[in-house]
Amino acid sequence: MEALFYVIPVIVIVGVSVMAARTISRSRQISGAWNHGLTAEGRCLRTYTRTRGGAGDTGAGDTGVRTTLHHVYEFTTREGRVIRFDEANGPSTVVEGDHVTVYYLADSPERATAHAPARGKLAAGTGGVLVFLGVVIAVCVGFMVIAHTMFTEADGLLP
Repeated sequence: MEALFYVIPVIVIVGVSVMAARTISRSRQISGAWNHGLTAEGRCLRTYTRTRGGAGDTGAGDTGVRTTLHHVYEFTTREGRVIRFDEANGPSTVVEGDHVTVYYLADSPERATAHAPARGKLAAGTGGVLVFLGVVIAVCVGFMVIAHTMFTEADGLLP
């Protein structure tokens, strides 16, 4: 039973660490595309929203609802390869049929972005996510320390 007080926080820490790594990776991809990538004219093929939360998803009472706007873009690389990609949180002013500038790295055009360069916004967003994930890790470590202290005091002396 005591092991659960260590195993579950470790599982959460591993999951949060993976999320942090993915956040940093995507941020570096976008930054690299803006700084060292190529540009192409792309076209918005489709827009849609993805909604999460609410009473329908959880079966529990009223919960917060989060709606994310997605765009599906298509562009042609300089080598003539047609690439289609889906990107979340794009501008709501871009609608189906609009032409946009796409930023991509030549070695990975499928990881393109149509977000306009906004380095400060990218850094702030990435930093905010990493701070939040760091707090989650700190809470898990604190929980394990408190649990360890409680169990060792209950058993007497430290082994």
